[in-house]
Amino acid sequence: MHLYSLSFLFFATLAWACIRDHAFHRPRSLVKRQSTPLVPLTTDEAILANSFDNNTLNDWNYYYTHGAHLAGTNRTMAQWTADRWSENGFQARLDEYQTYLNYPVSHSLSLTYPNGSVFKASLEEAVLTEDETTSYPNRIPTFNGYSFTGNATAEYVYVGRGQVADFEALVSLNVPLEGKIALAKYGGPFRGLKVKNAALYKMIGCILFTDPGDDGNITVANGYAAYPDGPARNPTSVQRGSVQFLSTYPGDPTTPGYPSKPDSPRADKSSVVPSIPSLPISYLEAIPLLRALDGFGTPGSQVNRTNWVGALNVSYSTGPAPGAMLSMSNVMRDAITPIWDAVGIINGTNQDEVLVLGNHRDAWIVGGAADPNSGSAIMVELSKAFGKLLATGWKPRRTIVLCSWDAEEYGLVGSTEWVEEHINWLTQSTVAYLNIDVGVSGKSPGISSTPEIRTIATNIMKKVSWPTMPNETLYDAWFAESDGEVGTLGSGSDYTSFLHNGISSIDMGADQGVDDPVYHYHSNYDSYHWMSTYGDPGYQYHKAMGQYLSLLAYHLATDEVIPYDLPAYTIALRSYYDELLATINSTSKTLDTSELAAAISQFETSANEVMALMDQAVSTNDAALKTVVNHKFRDFQRGFTSAGGLPDREFYKHVVNAPGIDTGYAPTTFPGITEAVEAGNFELAAEWVGRTSLGIRRAADILKT
Repeated sequence: MHLYSLSFLFFATLAWACIRDHAFHRPRSLVKRQSTPLVPLTTDEAILANSFDNNTLNDWNYYYTHGAHLAGTNRTMAQWTADRWSENGFQARLDEYQTYLNYPVSHSLSLTYPNGSVFKASLEEAVLTEDETTSYPNRIPTFNGYSFTGNATAEYVYVGRGQVADFEALVSLNVPLEGKIALAKYGGPFRGLKVKNAALYKMIGCILFTDPGDDGNITVANGYAAYPDGPARNPTSVQRGSVQFLSTYPGDPTTPGYPSKPDSPRADKSSVVPSIPSLPISYLEAIPLLRALDGFGTPGSQVNRTNWVGALNVSYSTGPAPGAMLSMSNVMRDAITPIWDAVGIINGTNQDEVLVLGNHRDAWIVGGAADPNSGSAIMVELSKAFGKLLATGWKPRRTIVLCSWDAEEYGLVGSTEWVEEHINWLTQSTVAYLNIDVGVSGKSPGISSTPEIRTIATNIMKKVSWPTMPNETLYDAWFAESDGEVGTLGSGSDYTSFLHNGISSIDMGADQGVDDPVYHYHSNYDSYHWMSTYGDPGYQYHKAMGQYLSLLAYHLATDEVIPYDLPAYTIALRSYYDELLATINSTSKTLDTSELAAAISQFETSANEVMALMDQAVSTNDAALKTVVNHKFRDFQRGFTSAGGLPDREFYKHVVNAPGIDTGYAPTTFPGITEAVEAGNFELAAEWVGRTSLGIRRAADILKT
């Protein structure tokens, strides 16, 4: 996998996104750092930006975070969202799907020591007087969505972050795995792949925990008080989350490739959900389990694996410890149940050009102040801003569609089913998809996108003030965090189905930095109280991110020519090509990539031609020529999609980037080739040189003038 990031970027984006991940590639041409003041706003832009009110953003966040909204359980909240959009001039409705979900019934975990004494885990987060929603009687238990119902009793092994390479390291150390229970810490691959990998190595259960070593500088060990008394992690916090095998395919596991309707046939789901039970626990309750392994197997310091050792006062030894037995039980209730996507539309004058904006609404907890409802609050306020613009008589050139997705947390279910239902219309008309998931969990802004959007996305940042420092723009803050690098899209949020059907996409948010208060991801402590006390008191960062999303949407929906930078895609392709060559050169074999190099050159020619055509259309004010350019910009991404998809995962069709098969989050570029090379299958790699080159040539042909 190609994962390039500075340590603070790795922390800020990789650890805390809502089942999403970014990798930061260093192309040959970096965005230049801004040295100019805030760019003045036009009249329309000022109406949008000035419509954002931090007080009403606070109100919207309060609403979303004071009622349980686990996937498929709160139609009222979906309707409330649609009603707010309707009040602001959008034609709003609910789209319903009948999806497979499962819900927790009971669970238990205990450790029996060799001397017969027993530690029984509570599997609960502490109720905090200061944080009212932590005590709600309908608070959601700690559990893994799509987890397997089952019991397991066995010795156990600490498996690091649960990547295939971690298991291979254990095998090389002669640590017994078969018939044992895995104890894995979060970080690295998507949690479902940790459970999948444990089963592949014939383990019979998996326990997952969050380690404070991943919390940056704000830790109890560094002298900070734990939440609610301070900004450090509460030791009882537990990260819930889905254990679907995200890198195989997202969406309803029982309806792959088609929407989940009442009469939809149901497929076997065993290829994408676990066959062994799993449970998430707090680091407080992981300590006794880790400590019982001290002195057994190989000490963590001697295991040659990245991030094997965390920050707890234990040796992170592999185990097993003879006679130390874990006993776990996980009981789930399966259901085919309705979910609801709220959809709001402003029709544009060009009906064959559509802009879609999305945020998911469901959360693992009553709260969800950051994930996802910081984004949900921003979307409501955005609808208000566009409503004020509509009141002036303004009408967008392109149709604007707002979407509030349900069941994202289980595996991007609401967005995937919606795209599958509307795929023909979307691929015929959609210009771009803009995703805001965790809108605000800290003060470090970040974006990932397809390359053609990068220039307009970074230019718009120069129009938005950032609250951290006086006279600082969003661009300044972003550049300071990213060194001018826009992330490459992998998976883990609702842009996934759009991207892999050839639709230009961007994902955005302000994440926790190393010196920000700890964001309790998928925990009861991702609450309104945490957000208003530590995450974003005053909701100023919500306001700035909302202004940014609105201004970007405005230009993509209104500019006469879609503001894409096609040469930026050439730069990215050449960067990815260099990385591919480095991967090939790290092996003892050779691979002929000349066809791929030629395809990139062909794309470069077409990209330059279409930009020249755009300049001609603008200089001559030729409306028909502008339409030609716009449709090329709209459609060229479709060329990158490969019929039949990537090897063994047909959902993922984009030949340029896809989530890594053993990460689920982070992107792999030229994935068909790269993963075949990494697997040592050079025959398959040669096949995918051809298929990837074909996709790039198809995109070039669409752009060709």
